[in-house]
Amino acid sequence: MVFITGASSGIGQALAERYHAAGWRLALVARRVAEVQAWAERLALPTDDWAVYAADVCDVDAMVSVGQACQSQQGLPDVVIANAGISIGMDTSERADINVMTRTFATNTIGLAATFHPFIEAMRTRGSGTLVGMASVAGIRGLPGHGAYCASKAAAISYCESLRGEMRGSGVRVVTISPGYVDTPLTRQNRYSMPFLMSPQAFADACGRAIDAGHSYRVIPWQMGVVAGLLRCLPNVVFDRLLAGRPRKHRQAAARND
Repeated sequence: MVFITGASSGIGQALAERYHAAGWRLALVARRVAEVQAWAERLALPTDDWAVYAADVCDVDAMVSVGQACQSQQGLPDVVIANAGISIGMDTSERADINVMTRTFATNTIGLAATFHPFIEAMRTRGSGTLVGMASVAGIRGLPGHGAYCASKAAAISYCESLRGEMRGSGVRVVTISPGYVDTPLTRQNRYSMPFLMSPQAFADACGRAIDAGHSYRVIPWQMGVVAGLLRCLPNVVFDRLLAGRPRKHRQAAARND
């Protein structure tokens, strides 16, 4: 069984469809439960193959309850994918945008840890399981106007790396996935070019293969991994000039991928 947050649209929904097609049972988490139910009905998913749980990953207690409910009703998952996230532009000179940053970290970083928490001890006891954190190529370097998102995803990458070390020898794997640009409601508001743009379905297939292969860290698509590596190596003066005048992400957008 696979447990997926942010399952009502975009990457989360594509991952759910990919895993169901491969014969997995689904435990799906979203704020918009009706949309998940409508999606399952369109695909005519057998009722025994899936369940949906209503929760916002920002609510740690709700995520703990959902994780416990999943184990009680469906059993302990084999794979947990912390996918839910938000991406909103910010300007640090604007007081309201500090609240945006708080919410972004609560979703993209704290929400990721809260998703994993209810399953860790049970997976340790069983001696197996896979925890998948959805980070981003944007977590590799800071982009102007993207401070909240880039910082939260950089934190997610480091957190998953720390957790991987903590799980060493337990039989529990930690996989970090850093997507490039994927065609989702979250990215369609972007005002800049998006090289190597992938469909959610193509991304879900590549992501599933990386998880199955047990990769500890993978950038998808690989071309964005090359670009990200080059950007990481650029001297700051060159990097800053390269991004000068680049359009910034919309501020205060209610963009989510769950």
